[in-house]
Amino acid sequence: MRLQRTLKQEVSFEGIGLHTGRYSKVYLKPAPRDTGIIFIRTDKELAIKASIGSVTDTAFSTTLGYNGIKIRTVEHILAALAGLGIDNLIVEVNGPEIPILDGSSMELTSLILKGGIAKQSKKRPYIRITNPVVLTDGHAEIAALPHNGLHVTYRIHFNHYLLGEQNLSLELTEENFAMEIAPARTFGFLKDVEYLKANGFAMGGSFDNAIILGESGILNSSGLRFKDEFVRHKILDLIGDLSLSGFPIYGHIIANKSGHTTNMKFLKKLLSHPDYWELISEVDQQPALIYT
Repeated sequence: MRLQRTLKQEVSFEGIGLHTGRYSKVYLKPAPRDTGIIFIRTDKELAIKASIGSVTDTAFSTTLGYNGIKIRTVEHILAALAGLGIDNLIVEVNGPEIPILDGSSMELTSLILKGGIAKQSKKRPYIRITNPVVLTDGHAEIAALPHNGLHVTYRIHFNHYLLGEQNLSLELTEENFAMEIAPARTFGFLKDVEYLKANGFAMGGSFDNAIILGESGILNSSGLRFKDEFVRHKILDLIGDLSLSGFPIYGHIIANKSGHTTNMKFLKKLLSHPDYWELISEVDQQPALIYT
């Protein structure tokens, strides 16, 4: 079991939102132990805790909200925080959406590392999967199995000649999150752009912040960062979504064609059935379950 963590110093970034197209600036500020991740809409003077209970929408991104006030597309910043083990942080944003940056968590990860990681004088509880749990949601599935650490196995399948099926299985550490998952960008299909924009999505989307696939292949001149960048980005989204449990999860997560909606359904099922897991804290007298 490790100590809780926050940032050593404040960092900031800015840009447009993927779906709203609105410009905003974000400040990441250190927070005391046991704070968790708190989002603050400074333009609305509203604080929203990053938790499963704050999720208001999962269409094409994960949205947190309260009383009609929303913060959209939180999954990439949540993935960066979870991937680097940041437990306590204030995220101030002066608009309705977290900037998309380049569509990945790479710049966010660099900013967090630039700010420095500070250990805090209290252990971080975690959720340990004790029994297999499975959620089937139409064609999508997610399962969690007992495992010492966090291992993710993910499969995607799309009816596109270039994408098709991709699979990836890896043990997640802070190091390989930064190198193998954080740089993977969000993606979409050119044929869907008109529909998305007509329905209020992807208003800020461009070749600078997403991989766009046309009928003949990838339209971005920069190409791919990984040959399986698509499944890696899905793992990034999953990490961000699962962090809304409020605690790190130790287990083997197996996902098949999942997305934000299925991720949330799985997390709700998991948290509502404590016979699948146990919360390990520093007061537990079980030395074999304590990790450093």
